[in-house]
Amino acid sequence: MNKIDIRNYKPLGEIVFDYLKNAIISGELKPGERLMEIAIADQLGVSRTPVREAIRKLEKEKFIEMIPRKGAYVASTSLKDMLDVLEVRRLLEGFATELAAERMTDEGLVSLLRTHKAFLKALDEGDTDAMVSLDNEFHDLILQSSDNIKLIEIATALTEQVQRYRLSYFTEMSNFDELREWHEKIYDAIEKKDSKRAGDVAKRHVELIEKAVVALNKKK
Repeated sequence: MNKIDIRNYKPLGEIVFDYLKNAIISGELKPGERLMEIAIADQLGVSRTPVREAIRKLEKEKFIEMIPRKGAYVASTSLKDMLDVLEVRRLLEGFATELAAERMTDEGLVSLLRTHKAFLKALDEGDTDAMVSLDNEFHDLILQSSDNIKLIEIATALTEQVQRYRLSYFTEMSNFDELREWHEKIYDAIEKKDSKRAGDVAKRHVELIEKAVVALNKKK
């Protein structure tokens, strides 16, 4: 971790909280990794007080687990947690994709195609970091194109949860042919403005991810 820029209107504890939360979501801080207050304070160039405040808040939000007489550790994401998130995501993403097929602008479609092609390139090159980032961008473009503020708010609240399993999923998965196929199907349905097919394909895509997550978990 690098020192953080404290020239910010937020309280220092909030800045450290955001920094550590992003490090957990991105996988920089991994499940089971211990968080040492002194080490983090030194690395970030702050005192221990805002670090302590951030850790307490991260514990409340279930990103960190406090183990008696041992300290703070990055919380693991259970299979049940992941499946619960995916179950909700399936419904929201299906609806968002259905709306996007009706409402996406020509400019939005150009952006979606550009992101889709970049994602396929990352798959071919085995660039995991780019895959994660572009997969997130692909689905976010669809969500924003739903043009439904409340839907966007609710779905965005799940983004942090989704991002934690997304990194693990892309890291451990070896066969990306299905991802390629379903992204292409989603784009095709949106391009043709076939809202029903777009929603159905999006839901089916998440269902297959659910099955893949279960299968990967059984191998552990």
